[in-house]
Amino acid sequence: MNTSIIKYVLGYVLKIEAALLLLPCVVAVIYRESQGWYYLAVAAASGLIGYLMSRKKPADFVFFLKEGCVATAFSWIFLSFFGCLPFYLSGEIPSFTDALFETISGFTTTGASILTDVEALSQCALFWRSFTHWIGGMGVLVFLLMIIPLSGGSHINLMRAESPGPSVGKLVPNVKATARILYIIYFGMTVLEVILLLLCKAPLFDALTISFGTAGTGGFGIKNSSIADYSSAFQWVVTIFMILFGVNFNAYYYMLFRKFRKALSMEEVKAYFGVIAVAIAIIFFEIWRTTGGVATALRDAAFQVGSIITTTGYSTADFDQWTQTCRTILVLLMFIGACAGSTGGGIKVSRFIILVKTLGKELNSYMHPKSVRKIKMEGKPIEHEVVRSTNVYFITFVLVFAASLFAISFEGKDLVTNFTAVAATINNIGPGLEMVGPTQNFSFFSPFSKYVLMFDMLAGRLELFPLLLLFYPPIWTETIRRKRRKLLP
Repeated sequence: MNTSIIKYVLGYVLKIEAALLLLPCVVAVIYRESQGWYYLAVAAASGLIGYLMSRKKPADFVFFLKEGCVATAFSWIFLSFFGCLPFYLSGEIPSFTDALFETISGFTTTGASILTDVEALSQCALFWRSFTHWIGGMGVLVFLLMIIPLSGGSHINLMRAESPGPSVGKLVPNVKATARILYIIYFGMTVLEVILLLLCKAPLFDALTISFGTAGTGGFGIKNSSIADYSSAFQWVVTIFMILFGVNFNAYYYMLFRKFRKALSMEEVKAYFGVIAVAIAIIFFEIWRTTGGVATALRDAAFQVGSIITTTGYSTADFDQWTQTCRTILVLLMFIGACAGSTGGGIKVSRFIILVKTLGKELNSYMHPKSVRKIKMEGKPIEHEVVRSTNVYFITFVLVFAASLFAISFEGKDLVTNFTAVAATINNIGPGLEMVGPTQNFSFFSPFSKYVLMFDMLAGRLELFPLLLLFYPPIWTETIRRKRRKLLP
């Protein structure tokens, strides 16, 4: 394994984080808050360590998928560690475990919180907390691809390790150009949402922080009531953008270059909007039947469906008090998630499409054992490798989910709380049901359970395998053997 390039990438990541930590310093200056000094100190430390790690360029800039996975996993761990230090050092989150939990939840765009009073935080802390969503939404390594001069197909290995979904392709032949296009779309949509929220008469700070959470499909609110206290127009804007950020960004690329037919024919996007429409219709009628009020029922149904399926996690109502049918639909949406190639989490719509088509193929083989049938998506055959990796992903997801559920069960909390806590973290959603519902938080869990849930957040954001690879002994024994060979005369 090429450890020198991994160290080099990590150094660049820390330098980027150092630059990003200057933004809450600016916020602290504007609001005259002393907490800004802690962000400046951590930025200096992060920048110095990053410089020391990346000052020596590696002899070989080529690295493969395993290096991409290891670099990605460590990058997110380093980001979270240094990102949590201002919260901890300033005393705004006195426990290091809680500060790390909050920061990992931010960078992985989960939105699960341990805070009982969000509004007690300083403005610079609220800004940094929400801004971590925006950083994690598209991925810091995708941004890094525009800077580091890699070769030999290494760019795509780094992008595959970080980007959500069963497969990652290049929009254009040059991977740097692909990363640039993705960030232009991401930044443009974020700016558009900020402008629309300002037109809804929201303060600039609120418009920025809520847009960061929407774009990254994260869900950290700056008020204890999340989005409930804002106007209905504000809520509709957030609803629309949550759903839009859950769409595969390839569709926006096609639309940007006027390939509208290709964008509209994307099977995953059509299925995504179909699931949203059905879920909204059922929940709307359930709310309307029990509470009345067409406008409120439609707004709450659309908002919560958009929030859960895109794994954003904002709330306008306590959906834990809704009917069992509504709660069941929302739990199912937690697992479905958004589209591949979006900023959303979950298992992804495309994987469910592949799974359903694989099931159909197997049933057909029972009826016609000698038939040869290819699974197709958008008229093109799906490679066997994609089907195999999808099946392996489902199996791994179930194993990690079951192990996590078992690990936190020793605390004695009820099954619904534990089940939805794991579902909400591994799918990067935020709120669950019962004790982790939209009006509750995760502060009551023990430090051990919090670390289990932190692992789930990172594993869910990185599509399981990059993080699991760190716990795979052969990858480290192989590296040790190679180093020993170099030391031998």
